[in-house]
Amino acid sequence: MESMKPLVGIFVIGACATLTEFGFAADSESVESRFLTNIRQVTSGFEKAGEGYFSPDGTQIIYQAIRAEYPFYQIYTQPLAGGEPKLISTGRGRTTCSYFSPEGKRLLFASSHLDPNMDKTEADAIRQAEEDRKSGVRRRYSWDFDPYMDIFESDLDGNILHQLTDAKGYDAEGAYSKDGKQIAFCSDRDGDPDIYLMNVDGSDVKQLTNAPGYDGGPFMSPDQKWIVFRSDREKEHFLQIYVIGVDGKNETALTDSNGVHWAPYWHPTEPYIIWTGADHSNPQARPNYDLWLARYEVKDGEFSIGEPLRVSDSQAADVLPVFSPDGKQLMWTSTRTDDHSSQLFIADFKMPAKP
Repeated sequence: MESMKPLVGIFVIGACATLTEFGFAADSESVESRFLTNIRQVTSGFEKAGEGYFSPDGTQIIYQAIRAEYPFYQIYTQPLAGGEPKLISTGRGRTTCSYFSPEGKRLLFASSHLDPNMDKTEADAIRQAEEDRKSGVRRRYSWDFDPYMDIFESDLDGNILHQLTDAKGYDAEGAYSKDGKQIAFCSDRDGDPDIYLMNVDGSDVKQLTNAPGYDGGPFMSPDQKWIVFRSDREKEHFLQIYVIGVDGKNETALTDSNGVHWAPYWHPTEPYIIWTGADHSNPQARPNYDLWLARYEVKDGEFSIGEPLRVSDSQAADVLPVFSPDGKQLMWTSTRTDDHSSQLFIADFKMPAKP
């Protein structure tokens, strides 16, 4: 899944010290019907699939998935009206963070298929998976910052048009701006993962963040003035949500807690951000990842959010939420499947009442 870096509340609302607890009583009425209807699973036949994004016209999705015969995620597109998944990436190496260009004619994804040691990389992963299967070991999810990961642009058939990054180290987690002229991405080219911005052809690379720890998963706001991202700079593995201006100014923490908040995404037409959150305050309890929504405002150049609203409360993990281009649907990765594998789900989305 989308570079689910080491994961890990109580929210700090905007720049204030107002606190909201995560708790939700087991016997309470589910909150999902307030926001989500017509929930349906849209991927199957994979060991796991996730981190999906809509095409600009809302008729297709692009995502990453693992088939039983190969150990690493590959990139696929799929029509929502029905049809078979189409392999877009090369079929070798680790891949992640795919995205449609705003005009819908190009695809963005990160891939390590140029790894000069690919045969060994694959063999090591296959051997480890086989050993784990025989011993019954289930490893906790962790993301490999593959040093051969770079960002590529392809056509809709997967023919690579451009290699956009070639700096030493990990370059991934890219997404186009709304006008298609820039790409926000994550790179550890300076020693640790930070947020960068580049032109769509890979030129004019600018570093926006430079805090110790991981900064990643950036998405540019619909008005192209802000970038939302996740960071564990305050406490290792405990990701929190941040925003920063595209000029590198006005960096602001939106959450600050004993939990993990990650995978933020903008609503396309309304001032809301959605993300994944889980409470990690009790070491004896199993954290449950759910979807959270908050209204934001920008006043005198300062960005803040209101009280978060819980969108999902399934006993399964719900992560990596994204809105359709018209904002009327929500897609996310969930283990609410019969076999508890991660797959993509879509629902019709209802906005909260306006304040």
